[in-house]
Amino acid sequence: MPEGKPSRKRPGTGTGRAKPDRLEAVRVQILEAALPNVAFDGWTPRLLADAAEAAGISHGEMRLAFPGGVLDLADFFLADGDRRMEEALARDDIGALKIRERITLAVRTRIEVDLHQRDAVRRAVTLFALPTSGTRGPHALYRTVDAIWRAVGDTSADFNFYTKRATLAGVFSAVSFYWFSDDSENYARTWAFLDRRIEDVMRFERAKAGVKNIAAKLPDPVALLGRLRYGRG
Repeated sequence: MPEGKPSRKRPGTGTGRAKPDRLEAVRVQILEAALPNVAFDGWTPRLLADAAEAAGISHGEMRLAFPGGVLDLADFFLADGDRRMEEALARDDIGALKIRERITLAVRTRIEVDLHQRDAVRRAVTLFALPTSGTRGPHALYRTVDAIWRAVGDTSADFNFYTKRATLAGVFSAVSFYWFSDDSENYARTWAFLDRRIEDVMRFERAKAGVKNIAAKLPDPVALLGRLRYGRG
């Protein structure tokens, strides 16, 4: 299973490196300094300022790294979890798995990479649910489900691209909220809940496919009306 503690690769900062690499390193340093205190302080401006100071980052550089303040910091944390999930799945041989198994594994992996940061995730979700956070919540959720689908090999470019992500967004949100309050050993109830939600989705997809098959066998109503009016020609 993926480790709950993030293992973040720090970009180099030597001569010839572009400024964004330095800012990315600053973001990582501030986040690592902030995470131990999120459970106590929440995602607040004070948390960001204290973390920057603890990491030895100047106020000016902190503002460059996180121009949106603590909202940017919380968003960076969630995006970092998506990245670590992708890395964990890339190390696994999931090509032989059925799509249901791949999706289940990916959702579970996304949660597992932050097992030891559950309160930080919960507080970030709560923060992004506030009106003052604008569209950050939906954007972060879309980024996560898009990362999951891409990690399991989805290449759809038609309407299915959107329906897949919308469906998974509902599943991922429900499972995440269940996990936030799960006190079972090794989160066994969360994983059972995940299996049930995936089964619900698969049952719906099977039913939808059945309706499509039936519809395909029915007469074309436009052609039928034309024949009734004009005859078979």
